[in-house]
Amino acid sequence: MATSLTFKVLRRAPELIAPAKPTPRELKPLSDIDDQEGLRFHIPVIQFYKYNPFVNGKDPVKVIREAVAQTLVSYYPFAGRLREGPNRKLMVDCTGEGVLFIEADADVTLEQFGDALQPPFPGLEELLFDVPGSAGVLNCPLLLIQVTRLKCGGFIFALRLNHTMGDAAGLVQFMSAVGELARGLRAPTVPPVWERHVLNARDPPRVTCTHHEYDEVADTKNTIIPLDDMSHRSFFFGPQEVSAIRRILPQHLRRCSAFEILTACLFRCRTIALQPDPNEEMRIICIVNARSKINPPLPAGYYGNGFAFPVAITTAEKLSKNPLGFALELVRKAKNDVNDEYMRSLADLMVIKGRPHFAVVRSYLVSDVTRAGFGDVDFGWGKPVYGGPAKGGVGAIPGVASFYIPFRNKKGEEGIVVPVCLPAPAMARFVEELEKTLKGENEMVAAEGNTSFITSAL
Repeated sequence: MATSLTFKVLRRAPELIAPAKPTPRELKPLSDIDDQEGLRFHIPVIQFYKYNPFVNGKDPVKVIREAVAQTLVSYYPFAGRLREGPNRKLMVDCTGEGVLFIEADADVTLEQFGDALQPPFPGLEELLFDVPGSAGVLNCPLLLIQVTRLKCGGFIFALRLNHTMGDAAGLVQFMSAVGELARGLRAPTVPPVWERHVLNARDPPRVTCTHHEYDEVADTKNTIIPLDDMSHRSFFFGPQEVSAIRRILPQHLRRCSAFEILTACLFRCRTIALQPDPNEEMRIICIVNARSKINPPLPAGYYGNGFAFPVAITTAEKLSKNPLGFALELVRKAKNDVNDEYMRSLADLMVIKGRPHFAVVRSYLVSDVTRAGFGDVDFGWGKPVYGGPAKGGVGAIPGVASFYIPFRNKKGEEGIVVPVCLPAPAMARFVEELEKTLKGENEMVAAEGNTSFITSAL
């Protein structure tokens, strides 16, 4: 990837894109899962598209601008603004004001970004401009979209979503609908479903499961990661890397999913890199898609948040001194905790406790978006070269989250790229620890010259 790429972006004034036809004026409450404190932030996504010679002189800005206006007719809550009611309850005031849209041109080609397009991207602040006064949770646009034409005829589609409105699956559903209308379909193939009441608290609310992810954890030793001097790097895990980690696991754990294995590995390496007090409690939070675990399952077309944040907890000493299998068992148990009762109990906890933030002290959060479908969003120019989260470490509290993003490396290997955000000294230790793990504790697994690390763009 181009490590020191700089370029100029010429932006037009931001505009509001309203639905193409009149839409209902109403107040629509979010679910009791949607409006928790930990989702009250904006999440950035970016898609890079190549020049397509078969698209005869069409302007991506014009095509997408029109398709967004058409899509907002059925997704009209996105054109509204959030208000807060009693007990911190969030609701969408469907005003039809519209979403923010920015037209831009950059004096750079897609090729200049290099072969390995992955976070952190150079010039992201220019490609997804933070319009002053637009980033609030309440009374602000719920979506910001910037389409930037490139010198080569390709373009970049960047978007920022108020996370209380939807998760990765919901966002991809909306983006795919824009793509379908941009390609000439009359209506989205998956009609949007609001139905947020299905994830509301019971009456009376009652917490029936353990939700350690919402414990009130005091930061007694200043272990919340400082945000200055943060290092951002992306790490690639292909079939070779995942096999190397599998090989050091006991036989009965070798069939675990790549998500579980990677999560255990990153949790352990990251803990060792941060050098916490041996008795400190360390937490790994796994985002678990609960759409099919709810009874009945969430309807197709539901675009709200349909996931939970189960957590596994252990001490720094146990995590670093035990073999990797110990961390893996913890991750598997946390994931398996999520079922229908867990989600009902979670909604109830939100109402009882005032919609708290999940505990971030000594926490590491991982979110797998490999199956979300960002890479399939097509506006008429074909699938993106890269599609997915614009950076790691985003959140209401930055620095604690990593995404697992589908990726093809220069050799054509399909794998997962993981952006990691750590203080610079800890990042150096993290790299060292990860290399040790991949070598099977100093056993060279990879062929000489092979590296598991993609150089960062910053």
